[in-house]
Amino acid sequence: MASSSVNPSVHPCDERLPAGQLLTLGIQHVLVMYAGAVAVPLILGAAMGLPKDQVAFLISADLFSCGVATLIQTLGLWIFGIRLPVIMGCTFAAVGPMVAIGTNPSLGILDVFGATIAAGVIGIFLAPMIGKLLRFFPPVVVGTVIAVIGLSLMGVGINWAAGGVGNPEYGNPVFLLLSLIVLSLILLINKFARGFIANISVLLGIVAGFVIAALLGRVNMDGVAHAPWVGIVLPFHFGMPHFDPLSVATMVIVMFVTFIESTGMFLAVGDLVERPVDQKALVRGLRVDGLGTLIGGVFNSFPHTSFSQNVGLIGVTGVKSRFVCATGGVILVVLGLFPKMAQVVASVPPFVLGGAGIVMFGMVAANGIKTLSRVDFSKNQHNLFIVAVSVGMGMVPVVAPKFFTQLPHALEPILHSGILLASVSAVVLNIVFNGVRKERDARRDAREAAHEFEGAAHAGDAR
Repeated sequence: MASSSVNPSVHPCDERLPAGQLLTLGIQHVLVMYAGAVAVPLILGAAMGLPKDQVAFLISADLFSCGVATLIQTLGLWIFGIRLPVIMGCTFAAVGPMVAIGTNPSLGILDVFGATIAAGVIGIFLAPMIGKLLRFFPPVVVGTVIAVIGLSLMGVGINWAAGGVGNPEYGNPVFLLLSLIVLSLILLINKFARGFIANISVLLGIVAGFVIAALLGRVNMDGVAHAPWVGIVLPFHFGMPHFDPLSVATMVIVMFVTFIESTGMFLAVGDLVERPVDQKALVRGLRVDGLGTLIGGVFNSFPHTSFSQNVGLIGVTGVKSRFVCATGGVILVVLGLFPKMAQVVASVPPFVLGGAGIVMFGMVAANGIKTLSRVDFSKNQHNLFIVAVSVGMGMVPVVAPKFFTQLPHALEPILHSGILLASVSAVVLNIVFNGVRKERDARRDAREAAHEFEGAAHAGDAR
């Protein structure tokens, strides 16, 4: 389906489609990103052992915050908003650090929100400097960090598949079988389906697994009947946030990684809709990453970034209007105001999420490897050392959680974050071995990475 403007003087990006088309296409964008959007609160809630009603609230808050950030990004507000067809969602880059902060006995979810708020504020002010910071994040650094994010999260998906840590039936063959069914369905859909159906394969796999689990009596729907149909997402629902300095530092690193990812996505969208992104537009878009993260922390959600799967959807449909994504933002806000739906999502058993988690987290690692495929390892073997040592550092908290127990307790938030250890290691080693690149080279790499993603999306949908 392609968009054709009736008025040739109106850029396709600014085209206002009929209400029916806006609604239909907006729902499609929401469906494509929905599984990824609700995955972050589900992961964090499960890791922290939060009650189901609190997980349901996190899901509502997440959808609400995603919608608000999307509206600002697409429609613009003062110095914020790139005004392109972009859907905002919670970034997976923050999951590892948030789990480390939230599960730290001396910290908790209020420290997660405090770090999120602080990182958002700092991100807003640092957005104009991102062109200069890009030089510290060449493909060898970005690819390593993304790969470590995926590898760090694999343990979460694997434990889910067995029923979840602390489950007295952990490893029950029924759990393992249902996880395998979900995983197999996702793979089969990707193998035989095309276009939109292939794009929502994870969501379809989770829904199918949920239905099978319900038929087997393995779904706990307590709380759904009593949940109100309509609710308001209030700021600071869990209490006033805590601002732990090391947790804030960890989340600021996540913001840098998010900025790098978003830069590539914005450049890709700009080329896709034939509205090239200049420095001013890039800064406006990155400011929304910061503002969306700030809004997320205030409204009990998490760091935000542009969702890459929606960029691929634009290429598939050919619809370039930013008002389609703005409609998707409205839909997300509305969904966030329906607690009963959030309760249903929170009722999805961990073992159903396990099959999808292995795919999702594995894909994060695979994307990191894909980024590393652009790195020259044959002529510059120093890059091998950068990747080897940084991956090793990033895996320390995963394979040996007690490795740093003899060090000062105050350092736990930073030492227990694999992504932070990998980021610092990769950046420092890259400077030592390769020096610092020029800004134009950094922007060229970001654009090339974005085009590679776009090409992969088209190839996948041409199956």
